[in-house]
Amino acid sequence: MIFLEFEKPLESLHEQLEKFKQIDAEGDIDVADKISEIEKKIVVKRKEIFQNLNRWQRVQLSRHPERPYSLYYIHEICKNFTELHGDRYFKDDKAIVGGIGKINGQSCVIMGHQKGDNTKLRQYRNFGMANPEGYRKALRLMKLAERFSMPVICLIDTPGAYPGLEAEERGQAEAIARNLFEMAQLRTPILCYIIGEGASGGALGIGLGDKVSMFENTWYSVISPESCSSILWKNWDHKEEAAEALKLTAEDMLANGLVDEIIKEPLGGAHTDREKMAKTLRLHIKKELADLLPLDKDELVQRRIDKYSKMGRYLELNEDSEIEDIFPDTKSKKEVKTDKKKDKKKKAVVEK
Repeated sequence: MIFLEFEKPLESLHEQLEKFKQIDAEGDIDVADKISEIEKKIVVKRKEIFQNLNRWQRVQLSRHPERPYSLYYIHEICKNFTELHGDRYFKDDKAIVGGIGKINGQSCVIMGHQKGDNTKLRQYRNFGMANPEGYRKALRLMKLAERFSMPVICLIDTPGAYPGLEAEERGQAEAIARNLFEMAQLRTPILCYIIGEGASGGALGIGLGDKVSMFENTWYSVISPESCSSILWKNWDHKEEAAEALKLTAEDMLANGLVDEIIKEPLGGAHTDREKMAKTLRLHIKKELADLLPLDKDELVQRRIDKYSKMGRYLELNEDSEIEDIFPDTKSKKEVKTDKKKDKKKKAVVEK
C-alpha cells in the first residue's frame, strides 16, 4: 500500500498489522486478539483523518497512484466493450480512450482520460493530457452515439489538455471549443463523471453534460494549485494556499451550482475498494439514464442549454449606479473625484 503524507499515522499501524499476520500464519503463537485490536485502531484512525481533510489533501487523494482510472471502470461496468480508435484526421490519441459497450443492458458510448498505471504506460498515455486528436476522436464517438441513439458516458481525469507547441499547431483550442459547441446540442443523453482531476479546458473538452457528477475526493478548476501558485507567487511553495483560494473540491463545486451531485467514495478514497466504487458508478449511471432516456430530444437539448445558461452571476449597471452598492469596500464616485483633485494639487505643489 502507498500512504500519502497525511496518512502516515496509518502506515505504522499497517506495518504492525502485517507483522502480527505473519506471526499468525506461522502458527506458533495465537495473536488473533492483537490483530483484531489493530484493525479496530486502523478504522478509528482512518475516520479521524478523513473527516477533516483540507482542499490540498483532496487534491492529493485525486492523484493517488493506486486510484482507479477510466479503463478500470470501463472494463468493470461494461459488457462487450469494443474500443474505437482515431479521429480520422491525424492519429489515435492514447490519452483519451473510448468505444461502445453495454451498461446495465443499455448500449452506450463511453470514453475517458487514461493516465496509465506505471511510468511506461503514463508516458504512453501522455499522463492523461489529450492532444487535439483526442478531443476530435471523442467528438467522433459522440456523433456516432447520436446517430444510433446511444447515451454518452464521459469519465474525466486529467491535469489539463496537452500544452505543447505541436498541440497548438494542430488547433488545441479549436478542438475543445468545437466539442463544447457540439455537446451542447447533442441529441442524446450525456453523463459526465469527474473521477480524479478535472483541470481547465482539458476537462471541459468532454465535460459538458445533462448531469455532471464528482467523486468525493476529486477536484475541478480552471487551474491546478501548483500552477496557480507559480503564477501568483513565482514558485510552488504556496500550493496549499492556492487550493484553498480556488475552492476546487466537490463540495465547493456543488455549492456554486457547477456540478449536480457528489458520489461518495469508500472511506480512505476510491483506491481502497475499487470494486465497490465501480459498482457505485454503475448503479448511478443506471439511475440517471432512467430519468434522461425517456425525454424528448428537443427537450433534452433545451434543458442542457438552460442549465449552462443559468451558471454564474452577473450585475447590470446603469449610469446612476454607485460602485459602493456593489462593492461596499470600494470608494464612491465623489470620493474618487475628491482624491483626484487632491492628487492634482499635490502635483502642482511639487512642480512649483
